[in-house]
Amino acid sequence: MTVAGGTRQDGPRVWITRTTPGADRTAQAVRALGFVPVVAPLLEVRPLPPAAALDLDDVAALAFTSVNGLIFADLTSRRDRPVFAVGHRTAQAARERGFTDVRSAGGDADALAALIAREWVARGLARGPGVLLVPGAVRPSADLAGLLAGRVPVRSLPVYETVEAAVQVPADFDIVLVHSARAAEALTRRLAPGMAAGRIAVALSPQVAGPLEALDFAALRIAARPDETSLLEALGNPRPAV
Repeated sequence: MTVAGGTRQDGPRVWITRTTPGADRTAQAVRALGFVPVVAPLLEVRPLPPAAALDLDDVAALAFTSVNGLIFADLTSRRDRPVFAVGHRTAQAARERGFTDVRSAGGDADALAALIAREWVARGLARGPGVLLVPGAVRPSADLAGLLAGRVPVRSLPVYETVEAAVQVPADFDIVLVHSARAAEALTRRLAPGMAAGRIAVALSPQVAGPLEALDFAALRIAARPDETSLLEALGNPRPAV
């Protein structure tokens, strides 16, 4: 657990629960807004060893529902397939790993599925035998195959697992940022009774907020859109803790 960057301690303290390195980027943005970031990830990402030799011959396109899925790039040198990314940060990460044909849905799994369904037809991918390969978590938070059922053939490829991190709950925080439903579930297990009282939770989406409703936060805010910009906007202006 760290108070990220510098020594400023005069604003509300925001507990950042997401995995690294994303937590570090969020900490920089939180500090720029006048808050004090406290980085204590509830989850950590562990890459999985490849189960077998990777064959992309029947793969028409790739889809990534998070930056972590780009662990896939370490398993192959192939960069010749179109990539569909859930958001702009994931799309940028794909470009940084050498993929050149990258489209961003700029939203959540529903937006990603809608983009893929449109492009699958527009690019003529539906006329071929290929599948959409979705590298991701052992327990994905989004059911992309279900969202695309009957429209796009999907094959999932687990490339990492997300496990709870051995981190202590910060003793002093005013607001907690929660980026995923898995983190929200972990938070409900880690907060002792009464620890949420007088504090604020800010969730990325209604799905993420769901588990948090069982806790006695003074306020539970939900980002207007499921992206980092909207999540940070939901923080509001720095002010004394509730």
